[in-house]
Amino acid sequence: MTPLKAAIGDAIAAAYAVAGLRVRAAGCRVLMYHAIGGAVAGDTQQLYSLAPDLFARHVGMLKRHAVVSLSEGVARGEGLAVTFDDGYRDNLTVAAPLLVEADVPFTVFVVPTFVESGEPQYLSRSEVVSLSRLPGVTIGAHGYSHARLTACDDGALARELADSRAWLEDLLSTPVTTMSYPHGAVDDRVAAAAAAAGFTIAACSRFGSHRTGGDCYRVPRTDIWSFDGARRLQRKIAGRWDWMAWR
Repeated sequence: MTPLKAAIGDAIAAAYAVAGLRVRAAGCRVLMYHAIGGAVAGDTQQLYSLAPDLFARHVGMLKRHAVVSLSEGVARGEGLAVTFDDGYRDNLTVAAPLLVEADVPFTVFVVPTFVESGEPQYLSRSEVVSLSRLPGVTIGAHGYSHARLTACDDGALARELADSRAWLEDLLSTPVTTMSYPHGAVDDRVAAAAAAAGFTIAACSRFGSHRTGGDCYRVPRTDIWSFDGARRLQRKIAGRWDWMAWR
């Protein structure tokens, strides 16, 4: 996705509104963020690091919605939930103060090997613990090494899932039952393995919303990009970008 392609997407979203052809926006809408101001490895299109001032404007908009925890939203099939992938340090230092002050709950999906790498853009072990203790924060798994799970053989798949959960539970001394799929890669085999590993909720990267009775191992999420202003964010929350699920 580029700013030009996003502008074309805005036109499609606006066409839905003008024609009155609303996308099925009911259900729990889950937003997917990554970094807030920091570097994102491999992000050649600079999609996934929002400027802190832009994120602050996002938080101002989020406060006007019924934001719930991911687990509550999935259970009820309604509301708006906020998630972050990969476990960037700025989730603690930049995003968390804004979200906690606004009383907006959120989930951070952490990759153990990123934490153990010692690279400065990622949370350290002590920072994961500190983040987990903030009000409204849930820590979830994101694979042990961020491997594409659909490309793993059965043994590697089981290890990626079980080891990620065990590592986090050992660090946090609390059950970890939510996860998101690295790279959004999921198929029937991976979803079954996530259930077998003890996860009760697993989020993917497909646009859409989760309705009551929906698949808890393919919870849709709405991708948020570095150039998403207030108008586009509102349209994404309203479901007018859900055509992206079929791209």
